[in-house]
Amino acid sequence: MAELLCDVRCQVGESPLWNPADGTLCWVDIEGRAVHRVDAAGRHRQWAVAERIGAIALHGAGGLLAAMETGVFHLHLHDDGTVASTLWQAVGFPLPAMRFNDGRTDRQGRFWVSSMVRDMAAANPAGALYRADAQGLGLSGIDGLRIGNGLGFSPDGRVMYLSDSHPTVQQVWAFDLGDDGVPRNRRGFIDMHQHPGRPDGAAVDADGGYWICANDAGLVLRFTPDGRLDRQLAVPAAKVAMCAFFGPRLDRMVVTTIRPAAPLAGWDHALAGAVFVLDPGCQGLGEMPFSDQP
Repeated sequence: MAELLCDVRCQVGESPLWNPADGTLCWVDIEGRAVHRVDAAGRHRQWAVAERIGAIALHGAGGLLAAMETGVFHLHLHDDGTVASTLWQAVGFPLPAMRFNDGRTDRQGRFWVSSMVRDMAAANPAGALYRADAQGLGLSGIDGLRIGNGLGFSPDGRVMYLSDSHPTVQQVWAFDLGDDGVPRNRRGFIDMHQHPGRPDGAAVDADGGYWICANDAGLVLRFTPDGRLDRQLAVPAAKVAMCAFFGPRLDRMVVTTIRPAAPLAGWDHALAGAVFVLDPGCQGLGEMPFSDQP
């Protein structure tokens, strides 16, 4: 059964991130331009940022790495409610009104993040997948994305997963990922037209299971490494956005959601935008901190 993490409602809740060093759980509100955090005692705090913030990762030097509208930033959240924000690398998108969306680090500590045109109705395939590492921020060679999402990495780091959640696409792909950080051998992994909801954010468990948020369906679906659906968990909000494992044993799952402008028929609008906790019945994988050192 899904439980509320805290009494917070986000416009676009995304990128939940567990920090084992201090037992805190962070996430972002993209359109709310905020970083949220719950500590080990259950206390909630939030910090305002200057731009839409799509995804965060742990930074090896402390603080967070954040993919924002004008680039990737290094953030430090201070107890007085202020944020120290340092631009790590600027980005030049090919079109105006674009932003970063889904992102996470791989097993080697490289940060991957997708871009998108903010107007989803335009269905513009100008989005691409970026990779940040010791050499800086650059294109990965994967483009043509409308709404890049669903990033995840197998336990051995040799397989990368990526989805496009736009209603005209709704696919999840798998790639081979070598030591050089170049994705190769793109292949279909899940056709979400065959399942409820659209593929949004994702996480991978310790057994290699791929958990994908089924946006519009209020479900989190688990697929085996060979692409078979073998488990699903319900959330009492339709627009589930991203999931992550957390807790000292990484045996709990947090799910962020989106609050639509108008209530959706059949769903309790009071819960839209909330953050939920689930029991996935398995253990997850810890997130690698980003390192910009060669």
